Amino acid sequence: MILMQLFTSFFKIGLFTIGGGYAMLALIQEEIVRYGWMTPQEFVDIVGIAEMTPGPIAVNAATFIGYGAAGLRGALLATTAVVLPSLISVLIVSKFWERYKTSKGVQATFAGIRPVVAGLVGAAAILVGSTSLQVLASGFIHLPTLALSIIVFLGLIYRKWDPIRVLLACALIGLIIF
Repeated sequence: MILMQLFTSFFKIGLFTIGGGYAMLALIQEEIVRYGWMTPQEFVDIVGIAEMTPGPIAVNAATFIGYGAAGLRGALLATTAVVLPSLISVLIVSKFWERYKTSKGVQATFAGIRPVVAGLVGAAAILVGSTSLQVLASGFIHLPTLALSIIVFLGLIYRKWDPIRVLLACALIGLIIF
């Protein structure tokens, strides 16, 4: 039963989410909470782990969630399910892309999709951010974590820090602080 839930959930996530891994996060969180595979706080932790490991964030998150819910078979099934719709779509689109890429219909479709992608990524940021803020509001305020979050945010936005170096530095800081 759980394997079927994992497959259908992650296939749906892969099928209906356009815009990459960050756009998928809101739907992933909805599914994992609905089925009770993990808590919202655990999901935020998984997003952090998925961000730090090599590969697409949604694929990494599907692998971690699948493993937590149903072991190795769950990890393989969730990972396969989340990438399968994209694989099928790419195979179909690549066959017709060169012929129709300048078509007004195709251009209009992409113009309509772009704002949806921005909205999905924004929703994911709000969901992950609000879960993190709920932890802070619950009385667990860890000043080094809060300070590190603010420094990283400001450094990425205003100083254009390299995100890979930031991840590596924060992993090292985490080893020292925690």
